[in-house]
Amino acid sequence: MSIKKMRFGFSVTARSGRARRGLLTTPHGDVDTPAFMPVATQGTVKTLTQKQVEELGASILLANTYHLMLRPGADRVASLGGLHGMMAWDKPILTDSGGFQVASLAALRRIDDEGVTFRSHLDGTLHALSPEKAVAIQEKLGSDIAMVLDECILYPAERRDVRQAAERTLAWARRCRARHHRSEQALFGIVQGGVDEDLRRENARALVELDFPGYGIGGLAVGEPKELTRAMTEVSTEELPDECPRYLMGAGTPEDLVESVARGVDLFDCVLPTRNARNGTLFTSRGKLAIKNARYTDDQRPLDPDCACYTCAHFSRAYVRHLFIAREMTGRTLNTIHNLHFYLELMRGIRKAIEEDRYQAFSHELSGIDNPLA
Repeated sequence: MSIKKMRFGFSVTARSGRARRGLLTTPHGDVDTPAFMPVATQGTVKTLTQKQVEELGASILLANTYHLMLRPGADRVASLGGLHGMMAWDKPILTDSGGFQVASLAALRRIDDEGVTFRSHLDGTLHALSPEKAVAIQEKLGSDIAMVLDECILYPAERRDVRQAAERTLAWARRCRARHHRSEQALFGIVQGGVDEDLRRENARALVELDFPGYGIGGLAVGEPKELTRAMTEVSTEELPDECPRYLMGAGTPEDLVESVARGVDLFDCVLPTRNARNGTLFTSRGKLAIKNARYTDDQRPLDPDCACYTCAHFSRAYVRHLFIAREMTGRTLNTIHNLHFYLELMRGIRKAIEEDRYQAFSHELSGIDNPLA
């Protein structure tokens, strides 16, 4: 599988308020932004083939460093042609650093200035993850965009703990920057600081001095109220360079995407559309739909009359409900196709609204998009 002869780049092509329309250039192709990255945790978007994901219009995927380092292992991925070769996915891939997984598995890990020591959730074996090792693993995975190792603090947290995590993340970012050698791979820094405005601004300014080609906004969507998520997102983007892409990590309701784009965010990822699909919750233009409800037993309408996805074009709510209740894998696949189509179509609408300089009106039209069906 050949790599196109191009390096990483980013340009803003249109604006509407603080919302930005851009073009991200990588060795495996371009990404129109704002963009949503479907999550391919272990090298696959759950329940879908790569062909199905591509047909939905996804231009970039996110893979999980923590899970891939444990299974099948970075060396094995490298021997199979890197993530692109192993997955047979010839489009851009972003890999996280494993920082969030380490935070969410707090009972299994110990953290200090050197890095993180943790026990595998698979077999209990002991592993050490330093900033240098996180970079080395991602270089072996061969992603187009890699992330520095960060310490993600869950909400709520004491200010001293948030400050310590932010300072440690900054120190780790310096070490990641020094270790990173793969020229065709971009390394992004990550802003921390919890929901403390002063800490977050301080951390972002210090991080920008390290001159990364792009920046993640971390430590949000970890239990804090929505108003704080949005306020801290805005604080972060205000401090980040206009010429660099900004990636809000892990925040992913449709309303989150719309509100964050209005604050200058360019990239998103979240397991919400795929996980909710497997659990029977569908996103529609009229709000969320719980397909397991008995009211849909004989409902011959599509999941969303305004949706043009494969699921809505061919199948009724009654059939999709039957598959879900019967625990047929096809039901999960059809649900995932629908939810990812919804998210990717939302991003297409967002980009068009920015191009036409009507983003504020567009966002108002979508108020209530996260609400369940009445």
